[in-house]
Amino acid sequence: MRGLPIFLAAAAAGAAVAGSAQDRAPDPPSRAQIAYTKLIAGKVPGKPVDCIDTRFTRPTLSAYGDRLIYRVSRKLVYVNRTTGGCEAVARDDVLITRQYQTRLCRGDIAQTADRQTGFPNGGCALGDFTPYTAP
Repeated sequence: MRGLPIFLAAAAAGAAVAGSAQDRAPDPPSRAQIAYTKLIAGKVPGKPVDCIDTRFTRPTLSAYGDRLIYRVSRKLVYVNRTTGGCEAVARDDVLITRQYQTRLCRGDIAQTADRQTGFPNGGCALGDFTPYTAP
């Protein structure tokens, strides 16, 4: 019987904490989210495609969370939402893909490695490529 009041007090405290967590304001957007929003501002998303051709375009790559951004030009950007695991590219790690043709495709496996040591530290599968074009 002695433990019952302590148990009830702990349960009431837990309910109060859970209630205050729901009343809390949402977290502000991260720097990566702000940069991503700025990158696609003014661009219109198109229909996702399975592959992009890298033969002539030489796209530049950047990462924002689980998204890889292939910037083809100022007017065309492809956004690829990965399965997760390649976020280290945002820390200046390198992305290694094994292309057996001139295209990157959904389902291709990418690996991240430390730029200085070359030590692999992550990997992910590529998703659909959503084109964002400037009107």
